[in-house]
Amino acid sequence: MTDKKPRTRFAICISSDGCDDLEVWKLYRVLPDKKAAREDFLRIVDESGEDYLYPADRFVVVGLAAPAAKKLLAASA
Repeated sequence: MTDKKPRTRFAICISSDGCDDLEVWKLYRVLPDKKAAREDFLRIVDESGEDYLYPADRFVVVGLAAPAAKKLLAASA
């Protein structure tokens, strides 16, 4: 059995209805949150570096190649 580090996920905002904190078409980092996922929410990291729950239907989760994800994480650190 191997311990695998969870893969970093990203999502694009497709709707900011009623929420001034989100920008449509912006790429956001998604943090793992099983409890939130069961309720159809995503834990999103915003520009301040804080994470908040948002309805999952406001986003499309996208797959990125590992080198691209690594560079995005480095740029936001």
